[in-house]
Amino acid sequence: MKRLIIADSHVGTLPGDADAMEDLLRRASDAGFEEIIYLGDTFQYLIGMSKFWTASVRKVLAVWDDLRADGMKIHLIEGNRDFFLSERELASRVDSSGLSFDFSSAGVHYRLIHGDKVNQRDFQYLFWSRLSKSLPARVWARWLPSALAVRIVRTMEARLATTNRKYRYTKPVEALRENAASAFSEGVDVMLWGHFHTFWEYSIGHRLAMVVPAWLESRTVLIVDDKGAWSFADSELVAKAEVGP
Repeated sequence: MKRLIIADSHVGTLPGDADAMEDLLRRASDAGFEEIIYLGDTFQYLIGMSKFWTASVRKVLAVWDDLRADGMKIHLIEGNRDFFLSERELASRVDSSGLSFDFSSAGVHYRLIHGDKVNQRDFQYLFWSRLSKSLPARVWARWLPSALAVRIVRTMEARLATTNRKYRYTKPVEALRENAASAFSEGVDVMLWGHFHTFWEYSIGHRLAMVVPAWLESRTVLIVDDKGAWSFADSELVAKAEVGP
């Protein structure tokens, strides 16, 4: 199975990015990819109830519908800009969503998480994250008028961005290494994170952990082929020799 992994695309942030995502997805379908995995923060905001979906969200979801009808699988990993992905309206449009995603390819065990909660010492961020995604917040989102609910979510996300900023742009290296080592001890061969937007890697023996660069800025994607090997590529699915520092 050929898999395409896309990190931090934040569709809806820049003019034309929904069109660019559609082009990427249709190119992947034509190239024989069978599974698309989003490594968190797929859109500027993604909320599980359809009343919050922007034109950019609806455009990309329509492409997902087309691809899934042809047998493609779409998986979402929850990022800090993702809320209530298990709501029925969104859950019916994807194959899975959750905090992590594991798969094996030719005996190579991959694990993917977004990475915003890797640093368990960032207590302020963890508090706001739990609050914004709590059951009361979900109930408010279901029942409040759309405009008011969107304003609340934006306020929460702004709070998350402020509290987590220093760890997003200055990576919590020790926490990442600890997270990787824990995954390796469970038999994971390749650990992937998003969230931090720029490439970083760490290895122990043959096992590797790395941050997948954000599609938002780099237009970089990660390909995992049917032999378990990975490679970075651009939005035309052409291999990239380098992904930056």
